[in-house]
Amino acid sequence: MAAPSSYSFSSAPRPPSPPPPLPLRLLFLLLVFLAAGPARAGRSRVRSLSDGSWRELLQGEWMVEFYAPWCPACQNLQPEWESFAEWGEDLEINIAKVDVTEQPGLSGRFIITALPTIYHCKDGEFRRYQGPRTKTDFINFISDQEWKSNEPISSWFGPSSFLMSSMSALFQLSMWIRNCHNYFTENLGIPAWGSYAIFAFATLFSGLLLGLIMVFLADCICPSKKHRPLQHHYQRKLPESTQLLQKADEELEEDDLPDAEVEHREPPNALRQRAANPVARAGAEQS
Repeated sequence: MAAPSSYSFSSAPRPPSPPPPLPLRLLFLLLVFLAAGPARAGRSRVRSLSDGSWRELLQGEWMVEFYAPWCPACQNLQPEWESFAEWGEDLEINIAKVDVTEQPGLSGRFIITALPTIYHCKDGEFRRYQGPRTKTDFINFISDQEWKSNEPISSWFGPSSFLMSSMSALFQLSMWIRNCHNYFTENLGIPAWGSYAIFAFATLFSGLLLGLIMVFLADCICPSKKHRPLQHHYQRKLPESTQLLQKADEELEEDDLPDAEVEHREPPNALRQRAANPVARAGAEQS
């Protein structure tokens, strides 16, 4: 009789292992949730805007906070603002913030005069939020559409207008000057008065150059009277020249006449007196 195969029993299917008890599964899910909680809490849902990305506000609905790190009121608002940002997906709104110390151009573009300042933006219309600054008030302001009771900012003072674009450029220039001053004094070791002297010389030179350009443009557009044709001057002198020509013609005519005719020629006053004598004689005879 043949010996039985050594693997005859291994080909039989194994029974499935029983699932872990329900308490162990719940404990595992709880541990996963607790482990993912700090990572999710550390990731902020508030977007940071800059001078290059602020045009995203022109599309959709936004709530934007302008703050400064050194501002105590801004520091107190941050927890409420972060909690409000967690409702952004449910309210279908974008939550953003702008650091005015890093983005001076946006500070000038939105005329930020107090901190913190909050704006509501919807499809290119900007409204300043002036209500209470809690998470519940922010949520009600969006869900109940309380922003409709606020008047939007005029298009003349809108962030995309020419006036506010010029203001933004001015604020950026001021920040650039401050950075240059810090570079001169800290990195190059130039004293403060030397930095001021450099900026004063640059200001005078730029003003002189701008003045020359303005004078050149004004002379091209409105030339001075010296370069204009003197048409009116010739027209005014024309009657005098005709009188001179007439006098010259009379002198030539007298030169052409014989001397006898010139001597017997009576002056115009004598002719007038002779013409007036017959009238006087007629009046005397009638009397």
